[in-house]
Amino acid sequence: MATKRDEYIAKLKTQLDQWNAEMAKWEAQAKAAQAGMRAEYEKQLAAIHQHQDQATEQLHKVQAASGDAWMELQRGADEAWAAMRQAFEKASAQFKKK
Repeated sequence: MATKRDEYIAKLKTQLDQWNAEMAKWEAQAKAAQAGMRAEYEKQLAAIHQHQDQATEQLHKVQAASGDAWMELQRGADEAWAAMRQAFEKASAQFKKK
């Protein structure tokens, strides 16, 4: 039987996989862009990668936590995920616009 922690980790991993797939499309789009647009794309990708690193770090902390300690880490993970979602949505709007 899956625990709440396992369900939480699975949910975070699924979301991260979805973001990674979309980011791969954006990276291909950035490579194909003209020089002026490429710089803007790369700026957006750099920002989202920073948030991705923070979100992944929080996921690893939750995974490594034992017992109920993961619940204390959940707040930090939720905050990192919210920041990642916000950066992702901002980047998404930029990439769809072009």
